[in-house]
Amino acid sequence: MATILLVEDNPQNMKLADLVLRNAGHQVLQAVDAYQALELARLHRPPLVLMDINLPGIDGLEAARRIRADPLHAGVKIYALTAYALPGDEARMLAAGCDGYLCKPIHHKELQRLVETALRSPT
Repeated sequence: MATILLVEDNPQNMKLADLVLRNAGHQVLQAVDAYQALELARLHRPPLVLMDINLPGIDGLEAARRIRADPLHAGVKIYALTAYALPGDEARMLAAGCDGYLCKPIHHKELQRLVETALRSPT
């Protein structure tokens, strides 16, 4: 299975997503803010990042831009985890470098499908 970087500042969302990912056999790296996420991404180079958008300090979209700008992360998949579902939000996420998004609240079957699809798709 894969190493997945999970970036989430809400403890309940972190716990649920972590449980789903670990039960599927993945190794999960946890970050509660963008600074921690950027450091873990640099150290571990995970193939998949699940990024909350509304983070303290640097938001998830800026963190996604920074990950995309680093050649060490070529091929990484970044999916936004967000409660935003307004018109134009998807375009903003894609423009920041996200490959897609999953709306909150997180449903475990949707998360499993997203992860399976993301890890199977070519870089």
